[in-house]
Amino acid sequence: MGQPATVEQAIAAVSQRLQEAGVALGQGTLRPRDEAAWLVLWSLHMPLDSDDEALSTTLSAPQWDRVLGSLERRIESRMPMAYLSGEAWLQGVPFHVDPRAIIPRSLIAEVLAEGLLDEFIPNDQADVLDLCTGNGSLAVLCAMAWPQARVDGLDLSTDALAVADMNVRRHGLQDRIHLQASDGLAHASGPYDLIVCNPPYVNADSMAQLPPEFRHEPDLALAGGPDGMNFIRPLLTQAASFLHPHGALVLEIGHEFEHFVRAFPRLSGWWLPSSAGDEQVVLITRDALLESRP
Repeated sequence: MGQPATVEQAIAAVSQRLQEAGVALGQGTLRPRDEAAWLVLWSLHMPLDSDDEALSTTLSAPQWDRVLGSLERRIESRMPMAYLSGEAWLQGVPFHVDPRAIIPRSLIAEVLAEGLLDEFIPNDQADVLDLCTGNGSLAVLCAMAWPQARVDGLDLSTDALAVADMNVRRHGLQDRIHLQASDGLAHASGPYDLIVCNPPYVNADSMAQLPPEFRHEPDLALAGGPDGMNFIRPLLTQAASFLHPHGALVLEIGHEFEHFVRAFPRLSGWWLPSSAGDEQVVLITRDALLESRP
C-alpha cells in the first residue's frame, strides 16, 4: 500500500484493505469505512468526530507507519477495534472495554433512548436491575436516563464486574449503581420496577460459526446452549418474583426469535422496534410472566 496524502485518503485505503482481508464487523461498527475511520483516527490520536478540515490534513510518513501497524494487528489478530483501542460507545456514551467483558452493543440501549420504557419508571423513586450487566453499559445508561433510579448490576463474571466498576466510576455513578456477583437472580434484591437483560443467547450452531473477532469475547457472555435459551428459561420462571406488580422485564434475544417462540409458546410479550428489526427485544410484564407459568 502506497502512502496516502491525507487522513481521509488513509481511511479509504484502510477500508479497502479491511474488506479484502474479510474482517468481521458488528462489534461497534457495521461498515468497513466506519471501522477504517476508527482505526486510523485512533492510531493518529485524533478525535473520532474529527471534521472534514481535520480529515484533509497531510499525513506524515511516521503517522502512516502507525496506521499500518494498527491495520496489521487488526487483520492478523482479528482483535476487535474496541479491544485494540480500549474504548467503545453506546448511544454516544464512552465505555472502557477489554476482553474481560463483552463489547457494548445491546439494542436495549436504543429502546432506552427512545423513551419506550419510561412508563414503567415511577417519577419519585425507582429500582432497576441490569441483569448480565457485563461492562456495565446498560446500568450506566439506565442511571443516566432516570436520575431518580437506583440501579443494580448483576453478573456471574467477577472479571466483567471489574470492568463495569471502571465504567460506573468513570461516569460518577457509584452512589446510584450497585454491582454484585450473582448467578442469574440468585443475589438480586428487588422488587424492581424494571429488569433489563442482555443475556447469553447464541445457540450452539451459531456459536460454532462465529467469526474470529467474536471469539475474543467471553464465551460466558455469548453461549446460550443448544437453542440459546439455557439462561432465559429459569429467568422467565423466576423474574416475576423480583418485580413490582406494575413491573416488566425487557429481554434481548438477538436472532433467536424462532427458538424463543418455540421454547415459550404461552408467553405474551411486546416486541420493541430497533435498528436490527422488530423481533430482537421483547418486553414482558409481570402479569404476563405469571400467566405463562406452567
